[in-house]
Amino acid sequence: MRLALFDLDNTLLAGDSDFEWAQFLIEQGVLDQEVYEARNQAFYDQYKAGTLDIHEFLDFQLKPLARHTRSQLDAWHREFMQRKILPIVTAKGRELVKRHLQEADLVAIVTATNSFVTRPIAQEFGVEHLIATEPEQVNGEFTGKVSGTPSFREGKITRLDAWLASRGVQWGDVTESHFYSDSLNDLPLLQRVSHPVAVDPDPTLKAHAERHGWPILSLR
Repeated sequence: MRLALFDLDNTLLAGDSDFEWAQFLIEQGVLDQEVYEARNQAFYDQYKAGTLDIHEFLDFQLKPLARHTRSQLDAWHREFMQRKILPIVTAKGRELVKRHLQEADLVAIVTATNSFVTRPIAQEFGVEHLIATEPEQVNGEFTGKVSGTPSFREGKITRLDAWLASRGVQWGDVTESHFYSDSLNDLPLLQRVSHPVAVDPDPTLKAHAERHGWPILSLR
C-alpha cells in the first residue's frame, strides 16, 4: 500500500481556510469585527509560532457554528468557497494531488481545520478521504464542541491510525508514505512517513528539512 497525505492550509492552499472562514463571517456581519478579528489574527499567529492551544482555538472556532442552522451555514459556505477558497487553490497543488491519484496511491488530506470548512475543499481537489477535526453534531446541527481527538500535531497520527484501522489497515501494512506540509506543527507526522516533503515551509520546518535532507517544494 502506498499512502499520499496532504496538509491543506498553506500547503495545497496559498492561504489558511480556518483564518479565511472567520474573516468571511466577520465580513458577512455574522461575527463582530472588533471582538473577533483581533482574536482570529492572534490564534493564527500562535499557530504559526507553534504555541497554539488547540482546545482554546476550537472553542473560538466552533461556537459560531452552533448559533446558526446547518442550511444557513451551508449557504454561507458555498459563497465562502467562491470568494475565499477558489482564488487560493494552487494549480501546482491540483497537479500534485492528481499525480498521486493517477498512480493509484491512497490519498487523504490531513488537516487541523474542521471538516465543515474543509470537506468541500477536499472535494474540489478530487480527494475522497479527509482526516480533519470533527465538530460535534446532534441531529445534523452543530453543538459548538469538538468530537473526539482534534487532528492537530500528534493528534494527526492518532486520527490517521484510527482511519487506517477503519479500513482494516495498520501502519506496518503501508509500504511507502508521503506527507506534504508547510508547518512545524506537522513535524510528528512528517517524521513518521517514509517521504516527508516540506512545502513552502515556515522557517522552523525549513531549517529542519535542510538539516535532515528532506525535499523542499513550492506549490505557489
